[in-house]
Amino acid sequence: MAELICIICPNSCLIEADADMNLTGHLCALGEDYAREELQNPVRTITSTVRVSGAPFRRCPVKTLSPIPKGLIFDAMRLLDDVELTAPVVEGFVVIDDICGTGVPFVTTRSIQEGR
Repeated sequence: MAELICIICPNSCLIEADADMNLTGHLCALGEDYAREELQNPVRTITSTVRVSGAPFRRCPVKTLSPIPKGLIFDAMRLLDDVELTAPVVEGFVVIDDICGTGVPFVTTRSIQEGR
């Protein structure tokens, strides 16, 4: 028996799933969909930062453009270790174009001008 708390709406239903994926505890179809996806193929959006030089800030925020499989989070984060951008940086700039073969890019989430 697996248990999880739905995060889709404020009800925060405690959903239970048996070995045959029979779900109980959800109050709406959204909770059922969430639980099935979370149990079969959990995905996450990653937010982080990368180094930036020639700017008033030392770091630039980045995120995955869409969720990636949860099991790839640590590999995806390691890809950012050696990234260093040079100002100016434009919001939406693709930092890494294909995270671990998923086709999902890391993009910047803010613009940063040159200067100190």
